[in-house]
Parts: sequence; structure tokens; C-alpha cells
Amino acid sequence: MKKIILFHVLLAMLLLLGACSGKREISDLALVMAVGIDKGEKEGTVKVTAQVARPADARGQTGAPSGQSGEAVWSVETEGESIFEAIRQMSSFSSRRVFWAHNFIIVINEGVAKEGIGDVIDFFTRNPELRMRTWVAVTPQTASEVISTVTSLELIPGEALAKLFRYTTISNQAPRTVIMDVLSAYLSESTEPLLARLDFEKSKIDSKAPDKGAQANQVVLAGAGVFKEDKLVGILKPEELRGVLIFTEKIDSGVAVVGCPVNSNAPLSVELTNQSFEVKPKYKDGNISYDAAFQAKIRVVEAGCALDLSDEKQVKKLESSVEKELSSQINTTVTKIQKDYKSDVLELGKVFQNKYPYEWKHYASSWEDIFPEVKINLQVTAKLESGSLLYKPTTSGKKEKEEK
Repeated sequence: MKKIILFHVLLAMLLLLGACSGKREISDLALVMAVGIDKGEKEGTVKVTAQVARPADARGQTGAPSGQSGEAVWSVETEGESIFEAIRQMSSFSSRRVFWAHNFIIVINEGVAKEGIGDVIDFFTRNPELRMRTWVAVTPQTASEVISTVTSLELIPGEALAKLFRYTTISNQAPRTVIMDVLSAYLSESTEPLLARLDFEKSKIDSKAPDKGAQANQVVLAGAGVFKEDKLVGILKPEELRGVLIFTEKIDSGVAVVGCPVNSNAPLSVELTNQSFEVKPKYKDGNISYDAAFQAKIRVVEAGCALDLSDEKQVKKLESSVEKELSSQINTTVTKIQKDYKSDVLELGKVFQNKYPYEWKHYASSWEDIFPEVKINLQVTAKLESGSLLYKPTTSGKKEKEEK
């Protein structure tokens, strides 16, 4: 009995020792924080830019200690006939092994995206080190410049880019696209990929020269890129995204600007809360259609007129204006996607397939031609929340005196 116990103890010790055989010291790794994909200078080549963190400098040291540059990141560019070849060339001048597990984001130039991102998807999804929750975006700018631009409040640009997506459920400026979603849409027989879009915007970031205005480029969320299979076929501006995001994501908040009930020329801003959206497929006599219902609570956040929320007529008129504005925005975007891009980024094929799996088999091969013609019946409902503290108009006392 003692021999059996001793045998199991020794076996357990051997297993524990074996677990350390493949360990990697962090001092031997080049931790990639962001990746940029551009066209190479030579025809048919690709340029890969890796943003690597400098561990000592990224801790926030103000000087440049021995062996360090004072910069939080090191950006390295290589070219090759494939992404793998370009990345392998990094080992020829990097003193550490390139490690991908900490990568925040992959940024793809739109020139590359128009020719196809199939190779990008294939390489990064096959890489066992890469997390499938890594953000993916396209940009009209040079991707290497985008991932190297210091933006926001973070020391490492890649981390700053990733954190731009933290509040997209409120800002609604771009979809929340990760490599897993892109792969799923790419392999799907119905859905097409929709990628977030990044761009530059001049911003004022130096308080020492307030008279000079905006001076530096900052990276901002700038809508979405619409794909068909693996090719970029169109761009949606941030103001057009509401019509897509309600189909594919959960939105926590939003903003709508309409005319005041008492003065249509004066703007009134409302916040959209408690948003819900449901789309149901209908199939009759070989015809496919959808009933879509969007509901939201609205809260007045800024009124450019003497709005009286205790007046039921004004409230009804406000709700009607918001409903019309939202219906117009959503229908305009849906029409653009169906007629101009003919790309099912709305995931309507998936919705039909889930409810009618047998019937879907007859339409799967021709969905590309059917999708642009399917009818979507949209119903929008907006109801004013009753929690506002201001029911009476907030007008100037001097103005009231003049009117009397």
C-alpha cells in the first residue's frame, strides 16, 4: 500500500515539474499592444506595424533611464508577401520574441480592406496566442500612424484605442466588433461583417497655448465599414449607425434632436433610454418580410424653447416628432444597406433561419439576391419619462416682464 501511495506522489511531482517546461520569462517577450495592416511599398506586399510596449517606460517614468528611451511604446514595421512573412522578419531585429496574447486591437487600412481581409482573418484567428476578443477596425488613414498616435489619457496608444469602445453603447459612434464576431460573420452563409471605423480629428490638447486652437490629431470613432464577404463595399457615418446597431447590439442610451413643439425652428434634445428592439420574420406564399418594433423612453435634456411638460398636447407632439425622426433615420440607413450595399449586416438572414430552418435551406444560396428586396415594416414608439424635475418652462424673467 505504501508503495502505491509513493508512486502516486512521485507521479504528481513529475507532472508539476513538467508544467514548467514551456514557461516564458516576461523579460524575453515583446508584448504587442496594437497591430496595423497597410499595403506594402512593393506591389502585392503587405506592411505590418506592431506596437510593442516598453515595460519600464510604460510605468510612467519621466526620464529615460539606462537602456530605455523614455517612450512607452516601440513601433516596428516590416513588409512581406504575407502577414506571416512580414511578422517573421521582426525577429531579425527584435531582441525579444514577439508575443500576441496582450494585443488590444487590429487596425486595417481601407485600401487593404477593399481588396479583401480574408488573409487577415485567417492569420489572426489561427494564431493560438491571440485573444478572440481583440478589437478590429478599419481606417481611411495609414494604419501604422493610427496605432502609433498618442491619444486620450493613456500612455500606450493601443490601450487607448481599445478603451474608445468602452462607451459605444452610449455614444453610438461605432459598432463593437471583435475578431470573433468578424470571423463568425465571414463564415456565415447569411450575415456579412460590419467593422468599426477609426479616423483622425484635430483636437486641442495643449493648455499652454490656448490661442492656437486645435493642433494635434486624435483618433476618434467614425462610423462603420460595411463588408460583403471579405471586401469593404461601403461606409456608414456615425449619424447613420442607429439604423444598424439596433439590429445587432444592445444600446444603453442615445440622443435625438427635434424641433420644439411650440417652435419648430428651435432645437430640442432628448435622451433615449430603456431602448428595446424586436424583429420578427414573416413567411407567406413564398414571400419573406419582417415586422420590426423599436421602443424607447425619452427624457428632455435641453430645450431651446419654453416647453411645458405638464401640457399634454405639447408632450404628444414631442413624442410624435421623436418617433418620426427615429423612423426616418432607421429607414434611411436600412434602405442604403439594402439598395446600395446589398450586404446583410442587419443579420436578417440569421433571424429568418432561426425561425424557419427548413425554409431557409431553399433560400440560403440566393439570399444575396433576396435580401435587397425584403420588406421591413418598422414601428417606432417613444414615450416621455415622468421623472423630470422641470415641468414648467425655463424662460428668462426679463423676457416674461417684457411680454407683459
